[in-house]
Amino acid sequence: MRFAAAFVAAALAVLGGIVAAEQIRLVGDALERPGIDAFYAQPDGAADGDPGTIVKRDELLGAPLASRAWRIMYRTTDLDGDPAVATGVLVVPLTPAPPAGRTVLSWGHPTTGAARSCAPSYGFDPFLGIEGLRFLLDRGFAVVATDYVGMGTEGADSYLVGATGGNAVLDAARAARAVPEARASDRVALWGHSQGGQAVLFAAERAPDYAPELDIRAVAAAAPAADLTGLMSAHLDDISGVTIGSYAFTAYAEVYPDAPLEGILTPEALALVPRMNDLCLLSHISELHAIGEPLVGDFTTSDPTTTEPWATLFADNSAGSVAFDAPLFLAQGLDDELVVPRDTEQFARHEASLGMDVTYHEVSFATHGTIAYLALPAMLRWLDRTVAG
Repeated sequence: MRFAAAFVAAALAVLGGIVAAEQIRLVGDALERPGIDAFYAQPDGAADGDPGTIVKRDELLGAPLASRAWRIMYRTTDLDGDPAVATGVLVVPLTPAPPAGRTVLSWGHPTTGAARSCAPSYGFDPFLGIEGLRFLLDRGFAVVATDYVGMGTEGADSYLVGATGGNAVLDAARAARAVPEARASDRVALWGHSQGGQAVLFAAERAPDYAPELDIRAVAAAAPAADLTGLMSAHLDDISGVTIGSYAFTAYAEVYPDAPLEGILTPEALALVPRMNDLCLLSHISELHAIGEPLVGDFTTSDPTTTEPWATLFADNSAGSVAFDAPLFLAQGLDDELVVPRDTEQFARHEASLGMDVTYHEVSFATHGTIAYLALPAMLRWLDRTVAG
């Protein structure tokens, strides 16, 4: 009995310490809010410089337990190779870095929206959405998480624009190396969910030419938006298609001159989509659905998966056009109603047909929102083997 009581007391003490540390972290988050908009203002010439170099950085008071963290603004490029700027966060554990430096884990976040307020690094808790962050820090990774181009900063939105998203993921890893205190190495693992799954897949495909100095050791994606034609086809007549489409069609119209919104959206959609693009997915989901519900069945003037230039753009921004050398882990929830399981399974088979080392992991009860968390045990075991190997 005395042993049990001592064990409970020790456990409560540890739990109390964790709660206290979390409270201190949240106080730090609150102290950082005043004047936060000033960080996201681009200085003159912000894009001038090599991709992956730092424009500015601020060390964060509200870093996770036993870590240091920075909000960063860094240089990258868009799909045409033109200079661009992105923001994000960098987190490293307080434990000493190995002699060769820390392996970088570059995280690609799922859909959050298109407006500045939807950028994860801009949020009150900029680490909240990095799935598996605590486990990754405990393994010694330097974790960097991009907002992508056009969210936290000025510039055209890059939602589901594969090359731009992939460049932002790779240049975030470069930016981690540009922060001396991070002690980041050229070894890189990529991990993304949904939109972020597409981004890390494009990053892996583009790395040999775009960032040959980076040693991509592992690529993991949960319910990736890998096949945009399949994704759009599955949701042509539902609220998910309207919500995703409001972000995607707007981004494509900004990036591709031959793809105006007037060529694919109905007049009713053209009137409402700007309102939807001002709202963030998670915090305004009810309002987004209220605006978008009347557009279900009356959103596009034709099937965009068979109408040019949209059909070609969806194909061009789908992953899988080339193989890459790093091992690939794909996770899929069988209760996912957004990225349907059949599409991810087919993508896994396609990647394996290219001669790639593919691990495909299904979770029977996982939804689109829960798959990245529920796949973490399997993904982390795979990551331990892969990166160590």
